[in-house]
Amino acid sequence: MALHLIKLCVGCDGIDDLAEWIAATTAEKKRRGLAPEHVHRTRMMPKRVAEILDGGSLYWVIKGQIRVREKILDLRAVTDAAGVSHCDIVLSADLVEVEARPYRPFQGWRYLDPAVAPRDLVGEGTADLPIEFLRELAGLGLL
Repeated sequence: MALHLIKLCVGCDGIDDLAEWIAATTAEKKRRGLAPEHVHRTRMMPKRVAEILDGGSLYWVIKGQIRVREKILDLRAVTDAAGVSHCDIVLSADLVEVEARPYRPFQGWRYLDPAVAPRDLVGEGTADLPIEFLRELAGLGLL
């Protein structure tokens, strides 16, 4: 079973804000002739790489709530110009809204066990429903 990561989305006001930021950064990379992939750099490389790459996602905490996830495509060890090691988390750039759930502030990233990960709001049989309706149903405990 895949293992997930969870991370604070600092400076982001909402899911639309995150989507716009991803679009802008990937477009800028493309304009500069680089691979237009969504990459988030973090200081520490996870030790459980194989479990994460077996279908794991990065769950973003926005304004104190787990709100959305992105599939993790790769984890790359990199060294910056100063010789400091980092981890580039390569993400799908496809945001999947999940049941909003409060989450306390923390630094860096944390592992998120799939058994406690919030459910996707869009799933089998719900793909054609408006997201506002899905949020309402999830708030009522019906999804």
